[in-house]
Amino acid sequence: MSAIVDEFVTLLHDKAKGTIKGTAKLEITGEGSVMLTEHGATAGNAPADVTLKASEKTFRAILDGSQNPIMAVMSGKLKVDGNNMRALKVSEILTS
Repeated sequence: MSAIVDEFVTLLHDKAKGTIKGTAKLEITGEGSVMLTEHGATAGNAPADVTLKASEKTFRAILDGSQNPIMAVMSGKLKVDGNNMRALKVSEILTS
């Protein structure tokens, strides 16, 4: 597991805890994956209700507010596979 995945787990654990139903996966290109559940964030690569795939740079920009998640999807920087409503909830967690 990469230090980047560890960092994202730390950043997102409390934000995800108690706010998400089901499972979501953030796939960080070339680094690994972060799983988000109602229990928080963990490193892992399990099946999820929705998967968001992007570069570390794109995820960081979404987290710091300089990249709108909807615009990232529209421009192809962020790929969504699965439940779109769940993806919107995950984007709320990322931008909170």
